[in-house]
Amino acid sequence: MSDVKFDAVRICASSELTDGGPGVRRAASFAGGAAVVFFVRYGGQAYGYLNRCAHVPMELDWVEGQFFESSGLYLMCATHGAIYAPETGKCEGGPCRGGRLRPVHVDERDTPEGRAVFWLPDAELHPSSP
Repeated sequence: MSDVKFDAVRICASSELTDGGPGVRRAASFAGGAAVVFFVRYGGQAYGYLNRCAHVPMELDWVEGQFFESSGLYLMCATHGAIYAPETGKCEGGPCRGGRLRPVHVDERDTPEGRAVFWLPDAELHPSSP
Protein backbone atom coordinates (compact mmCIF):
# COMPACT_ATOMS: atom_id res chain seq x y z
CA MET A 1 0.00 0.00 0.00
CA SER A 2 2.99 2.34 0.40
CA ASP A 3 3.15 2.66 -3.41
CA VAL A 4 -0.31 4.26 -3.54
CA LYS A 5 -0.12 7.88 -4.69
CA PHE A 6 -2.73 10.48 -3.85
CA ASP A 7 -3.26 13.75 -5.64
CA ALA A 8 -2.86 17.00 -3.74
CA VAL A 9 -6.18 18.13 -2.23
CA ARG A 10 -7.07 21.83 -2.29
CA ILE A 11 -8.18 22.76 1.23
CA CYS A 12 -8.92 26.48 1.00
CA ALA A 13 -7.73 29.84 -0.24
CA SER A 14 -4.68 30.95 1.75
CA SER A 15 -6.60 34.01 2.94
CA GLU A 16 -9.13 31.77 4.73
CA LEU A 17 -6.54 30.78 7.35
CA THR A 18 -5.50 33.59 9.70
CA ASP A 19 -2.76 33.44 12.35
CA GLY A 20 -4.23 31.89 15.50
CA GLY A 21 -7.69 31.87 13.93
CA PRO A 22 -10.20 29.18 13.06
CA GLY A 23 -9.02 26.10 11.24
CA VAL A 24 -10.43 24.10 8.36
CA ARG A 25 -11.44 20.45 8.87
CA ARG A 26 -11.56 17.66 6.29
CA ALA A 27 -12.74 14.06 6.49
CA ALA A 28 -9.91 11.56 6.26
CA SER A 29 -8.97 7.93 6.55
CA PHE A 30 -6.19 7.11 9.01
CA ALA A 31 -4.76 3.58 9.11
CA GLY A 32 -8.00 2.31 7.55
CA GLY A 33 -10.41 4.07 9.95
CA ALA A 34 -12.46 7.25 9.78
CA ALA A 35 -10.69 10.39 10.97
CA VAL A 36 -10.54 14.16 10.56
CA VAL A 37 -7.57 16.34 9.66
CA PHE A 38 -7.32 20.07 10.25
CA PHE A 39 -5.38 23.02 8.88
CA VAL A 40 -4.45 26.24 10.69
CA ARG A 41 -2.12 29.18 10.22
CA TYR A 42 0.54 30.23 12.72
CA GLY A 43 3.46 32.61 12.22
CA GLY A 44 2.35 33.17 8.64
CA GLN A 45 2.61 29.49 7.70
CA ALA A 46 -0.08 26.86 7.15
CA TYR A 47 0.11 23.65 9.19
CA GLY A 48 -1.99 20.49 9.20
CA TYR A 49 -2.53 17.69 11.69
CA LEU A 50 -4.63 14.64 12.34
CA ASN A 51 -7.40 15.86 14.64
CA ARG A 52 -6.54 13.43 17.41
CA CYS A 53 -5.05 14.28 20.82
CA ALA A 54 -1.80 12.45 21.66
CA HIS A 55 -3.16 11.70 25.15
CA VAL A 56 -6.51 10.07 24.29
CA PRO A 57 -7.63 9.72 20.66
CA MET A 58 -10.28 12.47 20.78
CA GLU A 59 -10.70 15.47 18.49
CA LEU A 60 -9.06 18.66 19.70
CA ASP A 61 -11.46 21.44 18.66
CA TRP A 62 -13.76 22.76 21.38
CA VAL A 63 -16.14 24.17 18.77
CA GLU A 64 -15.85 22.89 15.22
CA GLY A 65 -12.79 24.55 13.67
CA GLN A 66 -11.59 26.20 16.91
CA PHE A 67 -8.19 24.70 17.72
CA PHE A 68 -6.25 27.56 19.31
CA GLU A 69 -6.54 28.46 22.98
CA SER A 70 -7.46 32.07 23.84
CA SER A 71 -3.98 33.58 23.31
CA GLY A 72 -3.71 32.11 19.80
CA LEU A 73 -0.25 30.73 20.63
CA TYR A 74 -1.05 27.05 21.18
CA LEU A 75 -3.36 24.40 19.81
CA MET A 76 -5.41 22.96 22.66
CA CYS A 77 -7.33 19.76 23.27
CA ALA A 78 -10.76 20.77 24.54
CA THR A 79 -11.20 17.51 26.45
CA HIS A 80 -8.05 17.33 28.60
CA GLY A 81 -6.39 20.74 28.14
CA ALA A 82 -3.24 19.42 26.47
CA ILE A 83 -1.48 22.22 24.59
CA TYR A 84 0.56 21.80 21.42
CA ALA A 85 3.05 24.02 19.58
CA PRO A 86 1.31 24.82 16.28
CA GLU A 87 4.53 24.74 14.26
CA THR A 88 5.67 21.30 15.45
CA GLY A 89 2.63 19.54 16.95
CA LYS A 90 4.71 18.79 20.07
CA CYS A 91 2.77 18.67 23.33
CA GLU A 92 4.06 21.50 25.52
CA GLY A 93 1.87 20.88 28.55
CA GLY A 94 -0.89 18.72 29.95
CA PRO A 95 -1.37 14.96 30.16
CA CYS A 96 0.41 14.14 26.89
CA ARG A 97 3.61 16.06 27.64
CA GLY A 98 6.26 14.94 25.17
CA GLY A 99 3.71 13.46 22.75
CA ARG A 100 3.03 14.87 19.29
CA LEU A 101 0.15 15.42 16.94
CA ARG A 102 0.41 13.42 13.72
CA PRO A 103 1.41 15.97 11.04
CA VAL A 104 -0.28 16.33 7.68
CA HIS A 105 1.86 17.36 4.72
CA VAL A 106 0.85 20.86 3.63
CA ASP A 107 1.82 22.85 0.54
CA GLU A 108 0.85 26.45 -0.03
CA ARG A 109 1.09 27.52 -3.66
CA ASP A 110 -0.14 29.90 -6.30
CA THR A 111 -3.03 28.73 -8.46
CA PRO A 112 -4.95 30.45 -11.27
CA GLU A 113 -7.59 31.36 -8.62
CA GLY A 114 -4.96 32.77 -6.22
CA ARG A 115 -2.78 31.38 -3.45
CA ALA A 116 -4.18 28.22 -1.84
CA VAL A 117 -3.45 25.62 0.85
CA PHE A 118 -3.14 22.00 -0.29
CA TRP A 119 -2.98 18.71 1.61
CA LEU A 120 -0.46 16.19 0.30
CA PRO A 121 -1.93 12.87 1.49
CA ASP A 122 0.08 9.74 2.16
CA ALA A 123 -0.77 6.04 2.23
CA GLU A 124 -1.57 6.05 5.96
CA LEU A 125 -3.46 9.37 6.14
CA HIS A 126 -5.51 10.39 3.13
CA PRO A 127 -8.96 11.69 2.15
CA SER A 128 -11.79 9.36 3.04
CA SER A 129 -13.53 7.62 0.18
CA PRO A 130 -16.61 9.44 -1.08
